[in-house]
Amino acid sequence: MSSPNIDEQPGAPNCWQCRHFSVSWDPQAPYACRLMGFKSRLVPSIEVLRADGSRCRGFLPRPASEVSAPVAPAAVAPARTPAAAPSAPAGPYSTFSKLA
Repeated sequence: MSSPNIDEQPGAPNCWQCRHFSVSWDPQAPYACRLMGFKSRLVPSIEVLRADGSRCRGFLPRPASEVSAPVAPAAVAPARTPAAAPSAPAGPYSTFSKLA
């Protein structure tokens, strides 16, 4: 028997678009569901499907203000040309000052 794949089912909840989904600081369990109060290695809707056998019933879409929109790239300042290096006094180390 193959494991259920929530992405193939029509109308399956997408945790990334859920109000209760969050990303955890824990590298062993990077995803979290604030509604059900758990962290997991897998997306929470898959954990619910594996544990309960049914789709997550706590899905609430994020408001439009919370959905991340593409951000326009910042204006890039023109490259600055390096200022002329001050002339070094002649001496035993004058060769090395020209290399810098």
